Amino acid sequence: MNASSWAMRAWLALRAAGYEFDEELVDIRKPQRFGNLARIGKLSPAASVPVLDTGRTVIYDSIAIMEFANDVCNGALLPTDAEARAHARSVAAWQHAGLSSICHRISFESAFYPVKRAFSPTERAGCERLFSHYEALLARYSGPFLFGAISLADFMHVPTVIRLCRHGADLTRWPRARSWTDTLLHHTLVVEWMREADTLAPVWLEDYLPGGAWPAAPAA
Repeated sequence: MNASSWAMRAWLALRAAGYEFDEELVDIRKPQRFGNLARIGKLSPAASVPVLDTGRTVIYDSIAIMEFANDVCNGALLPTDAEARAHARSVAAWQHAGLSSICHRISFESAFYPVKRAFSPTERAGCERLFSHYEALLARYSGPFLFGAISLADFMHVPTVIRLCRHGADLTRWPRARSWTDTLLHHTLVVEWMREADTLAPVWLEDYLPGGAWPAAPAA
């Protein structure tokens, strides 16, 4: 739960849709990662998490699971207006297709490190670009969420907001985005996930610090 932002996104959407499911947690840390994902490969051709087995169909992509969640709650997790709905899907797809390139070394895993490093100038510029876009969406659709009511677009961006805000992103210039971020991070489902994720041992990634590996093994 502190290593898979994609599983978190799918979980949030399914829970928000009121879809009942049983959870099976999969440890994707090395070295057990490879054996566990191979086991998932017997169920899903993607051999990755998340995967949803409805009993009739296996859905093995996070955004497909989220769209399924929207379908089972009669479209409540996307705007009713066709253009706004397409816009929301664009925002969700941006995250799915490449938003991780913004501050990519500040991963979801690093949100749980007890000590955080500072943003680099490039990472700071990436934050500014992203939160400026959030601010524009909130102004256009009047908040409190990106498209008015909470939607798949908000849930898709939760892990990104977590990793950047936990590294001290300064949102002073974007008051709407700051309010949205606070509301999002205090959402009941986000709090529920993070409460458990915060109890787990951090997953240390070598590319987090400049120069590579951690200088010493972190305390458990």
